[in-house]
Amino acid sequence: MDQINPPVGSLQPRPTISRLPLESAVVRFAGDSGDGIQLIGNRFAIETAQSGNDLATFPDFPAEIRAPVGTTFGVSAFQINFGARLIKTSGDAPDVLVALNPAALKVELPNLKRGGTVIVDTGSFSERNLRKAGYAGNPLADSTLADGRTIEIDISRLTLEAVKPLGLSQHDALRCKNMWVLGLLYWMYGRERQSTIAWLGKRFASDPLVAEANVAALNAGHAYGETSEVAGDITGFSVAPAPLPPGTYRSVTGADALAWGLVVGAHLARLKLFFASYPITPASPVLHLLARQSELGVTTLQAEDEIAAVCAAIGASFAGALGVTSSSGPGMALKSEAISLAVAAELPLVILNTQRAGPSTGLPTKTEQSDLNQALYGRHGEAPLAVLAARSPADCFDVAVEAVRLAVRAMTPVIVLSDGYIGNATQAWQVPAVADLPAFPVRQETNPDGFSPYSRDPETLARPWAVPGTPGLAHRIGGIERDYETGNISYSPENHQRMSDVRAAKIARLAQAIPAQAVALGPDRGRLALVGWGSTFGPINRAVSLALERGDAVSHIHLRHLSPLPANLGELLAGFDRVLVVEGNNGQLRALLRSEYLLDAEGLNKMTGRPFTIDEVERAIRDRL
Repeated sequence: MDQINPPVGSLQPRPTISRLPLESAVVRFAGDSGDGIQLIGNRFAIETAQSGNDLATFPDFPAEIRAPVGTTFGVSAFQINFGARLIKTSGDAPDVLVALNPAALKVELPNLKRGGTVIVDTGSFSERNLRKAGYAGNPLADSTLADGRTIEIDISRLTLEAVKPLGLSQHDALRCKNMWVLGLLYWMYGRERQSTIAWLGKRFASDPLVAEANVAALNAGHAYGETSEVAGDITGFSVAPAPLPPGTYRSVTGADALAWGLVVGAHLARLKLFFASYPITPASPVLHLLARQSELGVTTLQAEDEIAAVCAAIGASFAGALGVTSSSGPGMALKSEAISLAVAAELPLVILNTQRAGPSTGLPTKTEQSDLNQALYGRHGEAPLAVLAARSPADCFDVAVEAVRLAVRAMTPVIVLSDGYIGNATQAWQVPAVADLPAFPVRQETNPDGFSPYSRDPETLARPWAVPGTPGLAHRIGGIERDYETGNISYSPENHQRMSDVRAAKIARLAQAIPAQAVALGPDRGRLALVGWGSTFGPINRAVSLALERGDAVSHIHLRHLSPLPANLGELLAGFDRVLVVEGNNGQLRALLRSEYLLDAEGLNKMTGRPFTIDEVERAIRDRL
């Protein structure tokens, strides 16, 4: 008999079946890395988006390609926060935890909201699996789960029964249990199954039997929620659609949005897009998506190493295309010399850095914001360039377009900082009308009269972009210092000073081409400003919103442009009594602001491989007010 364990001490009668309206909910799926956790998390997110809810997700998976089955090292998790209001983060503690084995329960139970619900597959709680997870006894039989509601279901057995008529082996049949779980969660939150059934048919078109088995498991899980004992003890939930602006929406990861932003940015610049990369976690999904866009004029190259990738992108820019490359921290270190070449040659180049926890190999699948200093200064010599940071998966699109605009405007490399969290996370994105976006067509030099490869635009200080093969515009550029007037090689001390100054001034002038810094939330003067960049946006914004509801004098300022900084930033920060910089590193932006504006900024720092929670930021606000 499948068992429902109410909270210890509860004598409440069983509630009748109803759908309880919720403003928002946080659900976390967890199991072995071979249990298909990421797949069902993504499917639940897609169905949730189609239901009209706003949402944010947090895929959390191990670095090992295949960790030992049933161990805590191999636990894969996927968290989704969805609601009838605008959702800024993937949520702090989950309301519902689905644990498909003891290891998942061991790892994820400490994160569960007090009084939350745990759904466990009792069929996986064998003595062997309990030992592998580090349990001395069975947590289902003691007080381990006393603080909340436990729903014990033999999901493994019920999955086998659901697909038994199809004649699959036990191994293949058990691979369908993730779909059984998905069916149950669809029932709990009132989700439709039709699009998932159609998707399964397409995914397993070459093996209809497997498709049929997964559909059977999905339907069985849904039916269990409708008709079994569980239906008498669990309340179904309803979450109304969020008040999103009218338009076309799709669910995107940060990697998806970066890729589409590059495609659109190249279109707005009237350039061909050349993307060269070397596979590295967590940056590879951008390459995977762009490799399928050849019909949009995208050329991709999977290079033999990081250096070859960035050099190929530089070559593409020299030849008149938009050169783009991508990596994460270790690969960025390898690319640094070639990026310096692009600075010296003054060629447009976009570099994507999806940051991960370091140093060295570090935590490849975990998030961090520790590459800001590397982006700002990680090249030999004085090699200034522009640096941008995306604040959310959807924002990655706008930041990618902005990176292309700045790169071609100033003939400079631009580094875009994302991170493992927003790169893999999902968000509802309003698809823009490309025809309505402002174009910035590039003017490439064609007139040989008076041509000099290093003559300067008086407004931007950019040199002309002369494509090789253009009649009368033969010229040489490279990494050796060039004469300011002629572009010939020069070892003159005075010339080197002048060229160093103009390269710095060119980046500084970009401050005139970027928006003034605005306050994201709250008044533009006051007692406390929380300053962030990148993926800290969601938890800061939600925490400040809650503080404002309490009447606290607090504001949120979030930076997209990190080099150059917005021209009004110093004046804006000076209007606050205290400034708290929230970032996933040891205080890199805080040090920059202190040095730039002689500002006594404080820091709230975190390097755990996980994003900030709203509660962590809220506590920091309360401590300072």
